[in-house]
Amino acid sequence: MSVPSVPPADSAEEGTGPSERYRPFSHITAPNAELYRAVMGVFMREKERYTVHLRPEDVHRLLPGEVRPADAEGVVQALDRLTEWGNLRPDPDTGRVTAVEDFYRRRYIYQLTREGEAVEEALAAYDEGLGRRGALQAVALADIATRLRELLALSGEDDPDPAVVHLALRDLSGRFGDLADNARAFMGSLQRTIDLHGVEVEVFLAYKDRLIAYLERFIADLITTGAEIARLLSELERPLPGGGTAVGRLLVAAAERDASDAAPGGDGAGAEGGGAAAAALEPWRERWEGLRGWFLSSSGHVPQAKLLRSAARSAIPQLLAVVSALNERRSGRSDRSADFRVLARWFAEAPDDASRHRLWRAAFGLYPARHLTVDADTLDARDAEPVPPGTSWAEAEPLRISPRLRATGSYERRGKPNRITDRSAERRHLAEMARKQAEETAAARARLDTGGPVRLSDIGELDPDAFGLFLGLLGDALATWPHGAAETSATSGDGGLEIRMRAVGDGAAAEIRTPHGVFRGPDHIVEITDAEGGR
Repeated sequence: MSVPSVPPADSAEEGTGPSERYRPFSHITAPNAELYRAVMGVFMREKERYTVHLRPEDVHRLLPGEVRPADAEGVVQALDRLTEWGNLRPDPDTGRVTAVEDFYRRRYIYQLTREGEAVEEALAAYDEGLGRRGALQAVALADIATRLRELLALSGEDDPDPAVVHLALRDLSGRFGDLADNARAFMGSLQRTIDLHGVEVEVFLAYKDRLIAYLERFIADLITTGAEIARLLSELERPLPGGGTAVGRLLVAAAERDASDAAPGGDGAGAEGGGAAAAALEPWRERWEGLRGWFLSSSGHVPQAKLLRSAARSAIPQLLAVVSALNERRSGRSDRSADFRVLARWFAEAPDDASRHRLWRAAFGLYPARHLTVDADTLDARDAEPVPPGTSWAEAEPLRISPRLRATGSYERRGKPNRITDRSAERRHLAEMARKQAEETAAARARLDTGGPVRLSDIGELDPDAFGLFLGLLGDALATWPHGAAETSATSGDGGLEIRMRAVGDGAAAEIRTPHGVFRGPDHIVEITDAEGGR
C-alpha cells in the first residue's frame, strides 16, 4: 500500500539561481493572481489564530465572495500551483481515512512554508510603505530628550546597570528611527500634496489651515527641544578622566550585553568574548553617529534637524501658493492649456472638415486682412455697403492710406489723448504701509538690543513682533552651535541683528513672557546687537 506522491515544495536552499530562489513570488504576476493572493491571505489570517493546517474546503469557505470559485475544485488547483511555487506545503490528510480506498484518494492538508510566509510579510511591508503618510512627531523629540537625560544620569554612576543602559539605548534608537522614518515619509507626502496631483479643491482648502498650524507647531518644537537634545548629546560626549567618553562607556555596556545573548553560529560567535563584544559595538556606534548627525553640526556637515526645519518652513509659502492657484481656478480663470483642451474638444465635435477649417481660421485669426486701421469713415462705409467676411484681399475695396503715413511712416491720430489714471493715492498708501512696517521692525530690533551680555532670564516681556524676531534668531544660533564649543554666534537673515550665546552651566531656567504665553528654556548669557541701530 502506498500513498500518491506530491511534488515537494521548492526551498531557497535547493534553488540553483535567483529564478529558483524567488519562485514564491511567482503568484503575484501569474494569471489568476487575485485568487492566489486571496488564498495566501487566508493562510496568513489563520496563522494569526494559531491554525497550522487547512483543508481545501476550509480555504474555500474562508475566501472572500468576490474571488471564491464556484466549487472547491478551483481552490484545489490554486493550492497545487502555490505548492509548486513553494508557498505552501501539502501533507497527506489521514485524519479522515476510514477505508483502504481512502488512501488512494488525493486528500491533502496545507500549511505555509517558511518561504511563503516571508513573501507575505514582505508584500505587507511593501503595501504599508506605499500607503504611509508619516508625521512630524514632536512627541518623539520629547521622548528622545527624556531618554538622553536618563543616559546622562547613568553615565554619572560608577557602575551603571547594563540592563538599564541597554534598555534605554534600545528605546532611544527605536524612537529616533521612528522619528526619522516618519519625517521622511511626511515630507514626501507633503510634496505630493503641494504638487496638486489628485487633490480635491474643497478637501485641500479645509486641510491647509490645519497643516500650516501643524508645521508651525513642529518647527517651534524642533527649535526648542532640538536645542536641548543637542546640549544633551554634547554632554554625553564629554571626555572622561581615564580616557574615552561618557557615551562610549554606555555603548560598550550595551554591546557586551548583546554579545552575551548571541546565539552560537551567528556573527562573531567564533570569537571569544572580546571579539563578540567588538562586533556588537559597531552597530551601536553607527546608531549613535546617526543620532548626533541629526542634531549636531560638524565640519562640512549640516544637521538633518536644520534641513528638516528649512524644508518645513519652505513648505508653508508653497502651500499658500497652491491655495492661490486653487482660488484662481475656482474664480473661473483658466490657463492656456485649459483653453487648448477646450479647442481640441470643439475640433473633435465638429461635423465636417469645412466646419473644422472655419474653426481653425476663427481660433487663430487667419481670415484675410482688409485693413490696417479703422476710422469713423470706414465704419460708415461698411454700414452702407457690408463686405462679407470671406472676401479676399484682392477683391475687397482698396485701403486708402494717409499721405502722411506714406511719406513719414507714422500716423498721429488727432484728438485728445487718453486720460492717465492717477495712482498717487495708492502710492501714498503703500508708502505709509512700508513706513509703518519699517518702524515696527526697527522698534522690535531696538527692544531686543541688550547693550551688552545679559542673562536670557533678564530680557523680560516681549511683544509679538520682537518675540518673532527673537525666536528666529535664537533658532539660528542653536542650530549652528559647534560641537564642543562654549559659545556661538549667529546673524539674522537680513543682517540687522547679531546674537552671541554662552552657556552658564548652573542649571537655571529662563522665562520670557509674551501676550500669547510663556517661553521657557535653559538659561544662557546672550548679547544681541542691533547692527542697523548704530551700535
